Amino acid sequence: MRYVESVQTAKPLSVIGLGTWQFGSKEWGYGDSYATDRAAAIVRRALELGITLFDTAEVYGFGRSERILGAALGDDAARVVVATKVFPVLPTAPVVEQRAVASASRLGVHHLDLYQVHQPNPVVRDRTTMRGMRALQDVGLVREVGVSNYSLTRWQEAEGALGTRVLSNQVQYSLVDRRPERELVPWARASGRLVIAWSPLGQGLLSGRYDATNRPTNGVRRYNPMFLPENLRRAQPLIDTLREVADAHEATPSQVALAWLVHDPHVVAIPGASSVEQLEANAAAADPRLADDEHAALTAASDRLLLLTGAATLRPLLRQVSSR
Repeated sequence: MRYVESVQTAKPLSVIGLGTWQFGSKEWGYGDSYATDRAAAIVRRALELGITLFDTAEVYGFGRSERILGAALGDDAARVVVATKVFPVLPTAPVVEQRAVASASRLGVHHLDLYQVHQPNPVVRDRTTMRGMRALQDVGLVREVGVSNYSLTRWQEAEGALGTRVLSNQVQYSLVDRRPERELVPWARASGRLVIAWSPLGQGLLSGRYDATNRPTNGVRRYNPMFLPENLRRAQPLIDTLREVADAHEATPSQVALAWLVHDPHVVAIPGASSVEQLEANAAAADPRLADDEHAALTAASDRLLLLTGAATLRPLLRQVSSR
């Protein structure tokens, strides 16, 4: 495993982490055996492979993800980066403090290594939220503060309100969604911060497992416009380029897609895993070092990708729903 060297943190931070949205969340359709058995096995194997970043949230499975992760980590939680998020329904300072205590209790930890605001609240600005975060840091319950799905301006405002660094911004980022490159990634490089990429494989689109005749069946992906037959056809040239680079490294398209992300020293990725085998494959993505021309070829293929979005996806999605 490779670790972040561009930013100083109290514990080593693996460039490939483990996202645990699926733990205890029914919408993925993995079933109870996943939550009770496989999730724990995935966490244990991640520890063996040197993964040190484990990301969850109080809203994942309504707290069940935190409980599953905490039980699986056990005493090893002390040597890894346990990251969770507060869902900002009413993110005033007292509420943030209360929710942090509740998350730490579910996780079974004495402190939260990274406590993140899950979404920017459109009404409540970050001054009161960050007052709560600073109080949590002052008493030692929270080590680092992060945000998620923030614009650059709001990230900077949050940092100003906290009075110290807001270490990270967790955003959707992959070869099929490169919006963070406009402002977030350049600022992270310039200021010594991190971008944490969620959905780094485009919910599996970049795995190469799907095409217009073989579409995903679970609820989260089935109704994602990215997996419409037309979008799967449009994504095929990018998948082909991923396969070409993967062949040169004896890797998979998923591993190369992750390697493309963590090529930047200020970006880490937190893919989920449905099995120990998938976890092992994701962890191995820290190993391939893409040559500059390979990275450029993937970037160029991504530049050419034009997926149907917005209103253009409504009619095919409605047809899909009515056909069920």
